Amino acid sequence: MLVISGKEVLTTLEELVTPKHSALLLIDLQNDYIVPGGYTDKLGGNSSAVAQIIPRIKGVLEAARRNGVLVIHVQMTLFPNFVAESPACLRGRLLLTHYKSGDKFQGLPTRCIEGTRGWQIVDELTPLPNEIVVKKQRTSAFMGTNMDTVLRSNGIKSVTIVGIATSGCVLATAIHATLLDYYPIVLRDCVAVGMPEPHNAALLVMSQYMDVPESEEVLKIWR
Repeated sequence: MLVISGKEVLTTLEELVTPKHSALLLIDLQNDYIVPGGYTDKLGGNSSAVAQIIPRIKGVLEAARRNGVLVIHVQMTLFPNFVAESPACLRGRLLLTHYKSGDKFQGLPTRCIEGTRGWQIVDELTPLPNEIVVKKQRTSAFMGTNMDTVLRSNGIKSVTIVGIATSGCVLATAIHATLLDYYPIVLRDCVAVGMPEPHNAALLVMSQYMDVPESEEVLKIWR
């Protein structure tokens, strides 16, 4: 820890992930992003590459539960006919499909429609009855949700982030956390996206502004 202008600044990973002031955020670990033939594959990604992080995340989740770390599951929750998505959001969806102005519009793949199997969190990471589930409609888990209220109510200083997608909801949530004065810790081997280039680029960007350790570094501390 350093003291800068009278302010205590956490500087070691051990200080950052101290259970009493830490939360584990599990981002969008839902069937639509992980099951073969689902949304990830429809965008031209690789769902099997995404699925590879699930066993590691399970180990992190179990360690967090044993150590009293606040566990928060984040669940993308959308509705039929794109009711919750603005024109700007839909523009982003179009870009992901490589649509260009003048192309014939073929429609957009749907994802995470509330109540469907695809919307549900994968079985290996099913929330316990006492764990919090935050539903969101935007990339950041803080946007339009009660996430900040829950974290501040529990004295949380740092958020350890795992999940999908590295270059989307993980990146947006991590940056938003810094804007709200939390310390974000992104576990680099517990985040994924269906395409390697955006994954690597997002990790590079995040590593300049926040801690991006391997999960084993955190697990050693929590043990």
